[in-house]
Amino acid sequence: MSGDSGSHDPGGSYQDSFSDSSGGSSFTEVTHQSWFQRLGNALVGILFGLILLPVAGFLLFWNEGRAIQTARSLDEGAGVIRTVSPDRPDPAHEGMLVHVVGPTRVARTPRDPDLQVVPPEGTLRLTRTVEMYQWQEQTSSETRTRLGGGQETVTTYSYRRVWAEGRFDSANFRQPDGHQNPQARYATRSFNAERVMLGGFQISDTQLNGVPTETPLSIPGGNADGGRYIGQDPGNPRVGDLRITWRVANPGALSVIGAQMGDGFGPYATRAGDALFMIQPGRVPAAVMFQQAHDENRLFTWLMRLAGLVLMFLGFLVIFNPFRVLADVVPFIGSIVGFGTALLAAVLALVIAPTIMAIGWLFYRPLVGIAILAAGIALAYGLTRLRRRRPAIASTTGQGNPA
Repeated sequence: MSGDSGSHDPGGSYQDSFSDSSGGSSFTEVTHQSWFQRLGNALVGILFGLILLPVAGFLLFWNEGRAIQTARSLDEGAGVIRTVSPDRPDPAHEGMLVHVVGPTRVARTPRDPDLQVVPPEGTLRLTRTVEMYQWQEQTSSETRTRLGGGQETVTTYSYRRVWAEGRFDSANFRQPDGHQNPQARYATRSFNAERVMLGGFQISDTQLNGVPTETPLSIPGGNADGGRYIGQDPGNPRVGDLRITWRVANPGALSVIGAQMGDGFGPYATRAGDALFMIQPGRVPAAVMFQQAHDENRLFTWLMRLAGLVLMFLGFLVIFNPFRVLADVVPFIGSIVGFGTALLAAVLALVIAPTIMAIGWLFYRPLVGIAILAAGIALAYGLTRLRRRRPAIASTTGQGNPA
């Protein structure tokens, strides 16, 4: 890289710009913060930490209740589900949870009216994906603590041209000059077939959105990927050029679990509290659909637990941050204190977060929660007894072996 320009601003920041042979560029900014400014920000951050901790606790507690409610709802649904014929709705099943599997037919195939793309007959959904060649801003920062507690932060803003869906708002770039992104002529969009029938049952437009478009569609006269290029030269793209591809959903059959409502479906309200509705392409047994829903519930539960744990760790870390800033007067000592406060925050989060989850189980499932709590107490008691026995065994062994 070669330097293009450099400047100082009144606030003590230093800025410099660079460009490379590929057309990309970098913008570097150096900012300074005094020890008193850092300490003031850290003290204000305590308030944020005190807000973050109860938010994390509520998230963990709520998530346990949500997971239990969803599991109960799925079990309830699996116990009352009825697999019925798709030929025509039976009034005797009105309001009941039914499982319907069968071929589909459509009154009108979806189409892309903007670009005049029409998929094969019988297609349920058509998705247009639009990528634009545009500028992207990436940032990286390096902070150095100086003797006395002040900090110097070097932030590099890098700009490169990439293919990406949607549009990066160049007005929000740190250096928008020379990196403007135009508005795309077309956007990613989905189109559904009209009046989709599953045997004698009608699938609503909203319900049809749950069917994924996974099959690529090659259009006549398209590119190597079957899509369309809008621009002058695909081998030498310019900012604003578009790559457009299409995908379709044409499974031939659908599997639906929901409440029978007239000649269609609706969500089934369980006594446990959830509303059940599932739709999948292909012929899928009800037991498999419920098992997949249980697996998704467990995965989401663990992701939310991890999110709550991270939020709690960050909350404690922000609360303890003033201690590190105070010690940063001597950077080496500040690093040691920072490591210690991070370790303490991690330990507190690892202790308190599972405790809140256990309280959630006690609240929502008292018998199971008590059993888990009893098992944990028994395990802790066993480990304590084991630790007490070790010194006694070592002492006895030492007395039996004369020097």
